[in-house]
Amino acid sequence: MNLLRSHPYSRKYSRTLIADVVRKTTQETPAGQTHWSRASMAEATGLSESTVGRIWKAHGLKPHLFRTFKVSNDPRFVEKLEDIVGLYLDPPEHAVVFSVDESRRASPCSGSTAPGR
Repeated sequence: MNLLRSHPYSRKYSRTLIADVVRKTTQETPAGQTHWSRASMAEATGLSESTVGRIWKAHGLKPHLFRTFKVSNDPRFVEKLEDIVGLYLDPPEHAVVFSVDESRRASPCSGSTAPGR
C-alpha cells in the first residue's frame, strides 16, 4: 500500500516533503531535545502541527515512544554515568547499591506496567 497516495494530505503536499518529515523523524533529533514533537517538526518543515500528526499517524511514527536508547542532553551526562557505573564496578566497603527506575509505569511487584496508566 502506498501511504503517500492513500491519504488526503498527500494531494496537498509533495512526496518529497512528506518523505522529509519521515526521514527527519526517524534519523534526526532537534537541537537540545531527545525527540521531535509535533510543534518542533512543524517549525522545522513549515507544516502545521496537525499535518505533521497526520503524516506520523499514516506512517506509524510515535517519536515520543522510543524503542532504542536515547542519549541525554544533560551536559553532565558522562560525569553522572561514570559515577553510577563506578558504584557498581567498585562499590565502597560495606555499601549497598540500589537501582531505581524513574518510570511511573513500572510496577514495583511484577516488573510489568501498572494497570490504568
